[in-house]
Amino acid sequence: MAPPPKWNDPKTTLTVTVLGSSGDLARKKTYPALFALFVHGHLPPKTTILGYARSKMDTQTLRDQMKAYLKGDPHLIAAFLEICYYQPGEYSLSCDTEGPLVFGKLADTIAAHERQLCGEGGGAVGSGGSCNRIFYLALPPSVYPPVCANIKAACMSPAGWTRVIVEKPFGRDLESSEALNSDLAALFTEAQLYRIDHYLGKELTQNLVVMRFANRFLAPLWNRDNIANVQIIFKEPFGTEGRGGYFDQYGIIRDIIQNHLLQLLCLVAMEKPCSLSPDDIRDEKLKVLRCIEPVSTDNVHLGQYTTGEHGQPGYIDDPTVPAGSKCPTFAMCVLHINNERWDGVPFIIKAGKALNEGKCEIRVQLQDVPGDLFASKRGGGRQARNEFVVRLQPDPAIYMKMTVKEPGLGMELAQSELELLYTQKYEGTPIPEAYERLILDCINGDQQHFVRRDELVAAWKIFTPLLKYIDAGGLKPEMYAYGSRGPPGADKLREKAGHVTNLTAKDITWENHGPSPFSP
Repeated sequence: MAPPPKWNDPKTTLTVTVLGSSGDLARKKTYPALFALFVHGHLPPKTTILGYARSKMDTQTLRDQMKAYLKGDPHLIAAFLEICYYQPGEYSLSCDTEGPLVFGKLADTIAAHERQLCGEGGGAVGSGGSCNRIFYLALPPSVYPPVCANIKAACMSPAGWTRVIVEKPFGRDLESSEALNSDLAALFTEAQLYRIDHYLGKELTQNLVVMRFANRFLAPLWNRDNIANVQIIFKEPFGTEGRGGYFDQYGIIRDIIQNHLLQLLCLVAMEKPCSLSPDDIRDEKLKVLRCIEPVSTDNVHLGQYTTGEHGQPGYIDDPTVPAGSKCPTFAMCVLHINNERWDGVPFIIKAGKALNEGKCEIRVQLQDVPGDLFASKRGGGRQARNEFVVRLQPDPAIYMKMTVKEPGLGMELAQSELELLYTQKYEGTPIPEAYERLILDCINGDQQHFVRRDELVAAWKIFTPLLKYIDAGGLKPEMYAYGSRGPPGADKLREKAGHVTNLTAKDITWENHGPSPFSP
């Protein structure tokens, strides 16, 4: 591995080229993340941010557009926009065999900025300079191959490194994913490719490795002898809202479960890595994926939202959705990891749109306490299970649900929480957004929180047979109302898998504060 650049060297530069800079992703995520890095001093001193898109506009128009999406000190916003530029152009041509390079003008613009920052010849080979380039593809995956081919042909740094960030989805199944990866691998090494999954950049996701391997009390509990089941839950309170045409091509499993939630499962289930090096951690995640059998149709329940109680439109009411679509907007899958630690423990993965709330969390439910000493005190109810919960959003939190004695002269049992609420504990401490952290990792050459090709292969092997069966019409979604908890059949599948809902335990922590924010 090449030594990292010396960013304080006057001949060292960084150019971040955002391809697709006129799109929603660039405006709402990429540029705000770059601005946050700029504000906190994490961008190298000689950084240029270059937007590239088909839209016919100039640099000032780009700056005016981006200003609306940046929040903070007006003077800092103005200073940041001074390093932002724009170059219009095409991504590919109908015939690429003759004529000038498609990205020829883009390459000239990048080189001109590098010369301006570090002097004439500063980026040339043998000049002692280091001109480093990141290409962020805020584009549909269908154009990745031609765009990457054009980057390779015209825009590689002559003196420094070149890295390419690509967004999901990485294909629709194993075959298409491998075809895409083969195209990219013919152009770039694995060390140059950064497949971004923004859930790996979330604060609580990054805390999973620390919590699991830096706390002695968790280690003896983290296995099949003590854990009854693990839930990984993603819920959105809104539907497709005009984006149904795009969503309908993928569905909830491809959009959320096969990537975001499966990555969380790996961090929950993996063995302790040899070190914190990116490849050691990704090696352990890969071992988990290889121990999971393809999902059985008996362990899946699908749903699609319909009109809500208050008149919210159903999925097929979205004018961009094809008439009669059976695309699932909700899915619950039960996975099993066939290894010594997790044999027999169901991992219940749930994701859905237009549900009763918005959140993403991991719930590790422990086994019943053997020899129930307090059975006579429960009034016919069963004992409530302990749960260790990591909530990624909203309001990041870590807490343990436990049974305690309710205050008073009697022996009434209740559930309470030992909780760490990030917004209270770290009040006033800025929590980085996922894209901010991941772009900084790319600048630093740290691939720990990016997805490796062999991880993608193993993940698609788990879901591709199921997805082909669904696409062929073999599994129909159960309808559920917009704003509900989801299709009732999903609860039956969860109970069949072994999850126990703690309905009989009184929650004394939150009884005077409205509904518990920690309900499943």
